[in-house]
Amino acid sequence: MGSISLLEKPHIVFIPFPAQGHINPMLKLAKILHSKGFHVTFVNTEFNHRRLLKSRGPDSLKGVESFRFETIPDGLPVSDDDATQDIPSLCESTTNTSLAPFKDLLARLNDTVSSNVPPVSCIVSDGIMSFTLEAAEELGIPEVLFWTTSACGFLAYTQYAKLIEEGYTPLKGKCGLYHASYLTNGYLDTIIADEIPGMEGIRLKDIPSFIRTTNPDEYMLKFVLQETERARRASAVILNTFEELEHDCIKTLSSFLPPVYAIGPLHFLQKQVRDKSLEILGSNLWKEDQHCLEWLDSKEPNSVLYVNFGSITVVTPKQLIEFAWGLANSNQTFLWIIRPDLVTGDDAILPPEFLEATKERSMLSLWCHQEKVLSHPSIGGFLTHSGWNSTLESIGSGVPMICWPFFAEQQTNCWFSCTKWGIGMEIDSDVKRDEVEILVKELMIGEKGKEMKEKALEWKKLAQDSSKYSHGSSYKNLEKLINQLLLSPK
Repeated sequence: MGSISLLEKPHIVFIPFPAQGHINPMLKLAKILHSKGFHVTFVNTEFNHRRLLKSRGPDSLKGVESFRFETIPDGLPVSDDDATQDIPSLCESTTNTSLAPFKDLLARLNDTVSSNVPPVSCIVSDGIMSFTLEAAEELGIPEVLFWTTSACGFLAYTQYAKLIEEGYTPLKGKCGLYHASYLTNGYLDTIIADEIPGMEGIRLKDIPSFIRTTNPDEYMLKFVLQETERARRASAVILNTFEELEHDCIKTLSSFLPPVYAIGPLHFLQKQVRDKSLEILGSNLWKEDQHCLEWLDSKEPNSVLYVNFGSITVVTPKQLIEFAWGLANSNQTFLWIIRPDLVTGDDAILPPEFLEATKERSMLSLWCHQEKVLSHPSIGGFLTHSGWNSTLESIGSGVPMICWPFFAEQQTNCWFSCTKWGIGMEIDSDVKRDEVEILVKELMIGEKGKEMKEKALEWKKLAQDSSKYSHGSSYKNLEKLINQLLLSPK
């Protein structure tokens, strides 16, 4: 952008939804745009700011010119827990309480005399923090909504109103009474083939999980309706995906939303950032275990199964045991990330017999740098919850998956991975050790696993091509976003 003074720089305020899987891609985008000449203010909640300093050190968010961190409260009771907060509670609280402190922050930033930063010229907000639209509209500046889901997951969310209108949800029987049996009686296997363009053949169970309610006043149903409708007011919508992977869904979204820019995988575009000072800025809310990579260095190529259910998924003690013995009985080598809060209301305690049986071919860890793990040559497969960051990072590393979706659009990501992209196999939600054993063997040493690996490597090549300098589809979309919107008046 040439040589300009600090106060002349365009100034973007980034505000992610306060959960790990949303903060990660938002920080990547912030670094990319900082490298393009933008002044950046990155807004975390006070709770997550404390967690970042705890996991990364007291000076880990300082020292980068034109890149600052600010905080606002999340409206929830103060807590010292080192765990992800309840997602529905966060959605409701940020929606109802965060606008006023966010406006106050913008006012302080725009007081250039005291803040010594350029006036705010754009807001990049998480798609489910759309209360920020009001602040952008008052200031007369562009607001870009960053939906950190897949395109297919976002598209499925936009269809909630239609699914409600046509009686698919809330779940109810023929007599019109809402009844929980519809969660287990096969109703969720209903194919809604013609309801969603670009998603033909999808089942009700593959739609983001908030439709699985018998309560017509379910908060998350109303929340999704609100957020997807507000997306129409944005200056643009951006997605961390690439056109070659989700062309049909992106095309459908573009038919009824503001301009939609597919600018992923962001972790590939971030690799082009040459400013080494940005490397100190990380987003992991738990301390990373560096020994994982050293352990992987000692393993043969494609020999290790990586197991990680992300930052939000919780399992029951029974499910933990079923996964454990399935892994043990597969006789495959594995790296298993077990967060301190992985097990519902309890510690993640594994049987001594399991630890003894697998000690020569396993490593257990609390957290890791997932991108580095997935791109390690020893990783041959990924047992995942099908969160979008995990799915996209697996695709970018050419690693096939076993999918055990937990909630939200993870079900949709799983369906696309298994039926459209050819890189996944699904485990039943009622997990059993025998199924885990069979699928792990098939993934790691079976013919199906080999086919999936070949397909995953094809997608990896396309993902890499999409982010190539000057001519990749995602690189060009990023340049369009900058030149057509971020550097131009609303």
